[in-house]
Amino acid sequence: MSILVTGTFGLVVWIVLWALNISGFDSLLIGIVLVLIVVAVRNVAPHLSRKDR
Repeated sequence: MSILVTGTFGLVVWIVLWALNISGFDSLLIGIVLVLIVVAVRNVAPHLSRKDR
């Protein structure tokens, strides 16, 4: 669910920045980075919350 929300937010950021005459490719990269950060956090989070170390 969080990836879907982040993807939607990234799309909104891309459209807003593109409307403000920032390069469409640069705006798209910001959205991609947002989604990659969420995917990385979701993959690492279970390993950080282990209490049996």
